[in-house]
Amino acid sequence: HPGVLMRPSPPLPLSLFFYSRCRGNSSPTITSSHIQKAGAGLGSRTHHRQRRSWVWNQFFVLEEYTGDDPLYVGKLHSDVDKGEGKVKYVLSGEGASSIFTIDENTGDIHAIKRLDREEQAYYTLRAQAVDHDTSRPVEPESEFVIKVQDINDNEPKFLDGPYNARVPEMSPVGTSVVQVVATDADDPTYGNSARVIYSILEGQPYFSVDPKTGVVRTALPNMDREARDQYLLVIQAKDMVGQMGGLSGTTSVTVTLSDVNDNPPRFSRKSYQFSVPESLPVASVVARIKALDSDVGPNAEMEYRIIDGDGLGMFRVLVDKDTQEGLITLQKALDFETKAGYSLRIEASNKNIDPRFLSQGSFSDTASVRLIVENVDEAPVFSSPVSKMVVSEAAKVGTVIGTVSANDPDATNSPIRYSIDRNTDLERFFNIEATTGVISTAKPLDREVNAIHNITILAIEMDPTQVGKGSAIITVMDINDNAPVFAIEYETILCENAIPGQVIETISAVDKDEPPSGHRFVFSLTAEAAGNMNFTLRDNKDNTASILTKRGGFQRRKQSMYRLPVLIRDSGSPVLSSTNTLSIRVCECDSNGDRQSCGTEAFMLSAGLSTGALIAILACILTLLVLVLLIVTMRRRKKEPLILDEDRDVRENIVRYDDEGGGEEDTEAFDMVALRNLNVVRDNKARRDVTPEVTALYTPRPPPYKAATNNGIFREFIWDRLKEADVDPSAPPYDSLQTYAFEGSGSVAESLSSLESLSTDSEHNYDYLSDWGPRFRKLADLYGQIPLGKKNTTDISG
Repeated sequence: HPGVLMRPSPPLPLSLFFYSRCRGNSSPTITSSHIQKAGAGLGSRTHHRQRRSWVWNQFFVLEEYTGDDPLYVGKLHSDVDKGEGKVKYVLSGEGASSIFTIDENTGDIHAIKRLDREEQAYYTLRAQAVDHDTSRPVEPESEFVIKVQDINDNEPKFLDGPYNARVPEMSPVGTSVVQVVATDADDPTYGNSARVIYSILEGQPYFSVDPKTGVVRTALPNMDREARDQYLLVIQAKDMVGQMGGLSGTTSVTVTLSDVNDNPPRFSRKSYQFSVPESLPVASVVARIKALDSDVGPNAEMEYRIIDGDGLGMFRVLVDKDTQEGLITLQKALDFETKAGYSLRIEASNKNIDPRFLSQGSFSDTASVRLIVENVDEAPVFSSPVSKMVVSEAAKVGTVIGTVSANDPDATNSPIRYSIDRNTDLERFFNIEATTGVISTAKPLDREVNAIHNITILAIEMDPTQVGKGSAIITVMDINDNAPVFAIEYETILCENAIPGQVIETISAVDKDEPPSGHRFVFSLTAEAAGNMNFTLRDNKDNTASILTKRGGFQRRKQSMYRLPVLIRDSGSPVLSSTNTLSIRVCECDSNGDRQSCGTEAFMLSAGLSTGALIAILACILTLLVLVLLIVTMRRRKKEPLILDEDRDVRENIVRYDDEGGGEEDTEAFDMVALRNLNVVRDNKARRDVTPEVTALYTPRPPPYKAATNNGIFREFIWDRLKEADVDPSAPPYDSLQTYAFEGSGSVAESLSSLESLSTDSEHNYDYLSDWGPRFRKLADLYGQIPLGKKNTTDISG
């Protein structure tokens, strides 16, 4: 038997026998022991024979045993065992007792569990013969292997399935698509259990599979993706070399035909017609056409071009990258009155052409396109979109600057009116004549403020929705209307040690005007300053002038500041000039001419006052002024308190008096007219408790009062006065008391005063008044002096 391990054993009196079932043989066979007998020598030398145990130590057992009884594996036997029951056999190692058992008396080994070679292919165990009574070994321990013998119990499996593959359409026969691989868990070294053969169950006659390698190939030529783009194959793998009784497994293969450029583009129609409004702006898409291509992806990408027609310069064709449509776009503005239609011939071709299929024909197609221009009501069009005009800044109001012109491009030729978009001429410097388009000045212009005016001119038809726009750029030409002045504010320093003829300042000038030939300034001293003994001026002829001293010995104690008038003239027409005053300060300087001190500060320092002392004096003076202001403010607040005294609580105070007044002759105590007339307008007097800071732009007047027969007139009077106080801008920000004097408009009983009776025709006798006592003596004297029938027309009642 193959796989037998032969090993020597130590010298023992007996050897171990192995009985086993050989492959393919069901009868027990002695497989493992050969005994060498010992001989003895004679004489003085005694030779002991060495004994060796030859062990055939491999057993075989079939996997997947399905019988009811334990499966017999083999037999162990020792030559020490004489059948007397004194020897006991012991089994240890992998699976001992759990999978394999041994009869301790006979040495028979059985498998008590079902074995699977794919889980474990062999088991290593150890066997030993021991004395039955003492358990002492009578044979050395021997190791042996039980190998699980394979049967065909596993079908082939496609571990990577199902498969997806791609192959170009129109591929030749035999083009490799994909390779499928099946594995079988059975023993490949024993029999044909793991030998697999491939076959195709579904997918014929389009594809085939190599039975040994599992490579799937195309079996038909000219498979067209446009006709069918996907195929589902079923591949079978069968072990036992495909023989009857073998196990099999299947997998699916999805084959997708990838596209190639085997179809040319074709227009669905040979001619197209589109309508285009003439108002369509340039670069707009006027039409879309598409050539159909059965291919996809890059193989369906298109190129369009105009190959003929009368619109070559008016239109162009672009490609929409997403839809592969041809976009006919406008290159120039359309005009129905000029041309009412255009004809184009457009070619569509594939961008990526496969040379293998050129033999099928041209991969391009052509179509005719007719574009009909539609007439629309167009806005007026200016003869010149931008008109440039020039005007002098000395132009008077109403001066004509220029004319703009627009016309209606439609056949109706509607009349046009012109206007200026005032958003571009906010200050209304210009006017335009509505019917003629003549532009004139409306205000004086100043180039130095705005040298260029860009205004928008509107041309409007009778239909106000049709508005044309044009621009007028008006340049204001300069005139010499600005005199030159000093370029900067000069601070000229004159040292006390200056010598005669020394330059103490160099001056320059600027002029807002811009003469075409540039500025040329002339400097000189004014006539009254020309004869001074201190300074002179020298014109440098380069638009600058130098100020020089005429003498030396300047002293700031005598005069700390000199003012020199300088006359500057320009070279314009007319010549303009200005007198500018140069301030010259006398200062103490060191020997290098650097200023040390100037003016009043130097005098005070020379008097012995330091800078710190001077600051302290000024701080004291400022503190005294602040104290005086605080005292004055406090006194004013005491004289005119902002709030009422606590003693003058106006809540529910009752004032009692018994003063009758001076009678009818006393007209100074109250304004009787104000009390009688409800519609009198109150003067908006200033509040005593606040000083108004804002002068009211108007004086709110209360509405005229209407007479009422109940107390509502007083309520109305109070509400009107409250509203007047709320809107009064001079009112304080806190609650204050408002006082008013109002009698009302009279009562149903009318006046009870006897004074009003003088204005009636009554013949009443008032002599009884003298009998009423001293309080009515005045009335008795008055009415007693008026003859009967006379009427006093003076009404002072109320």
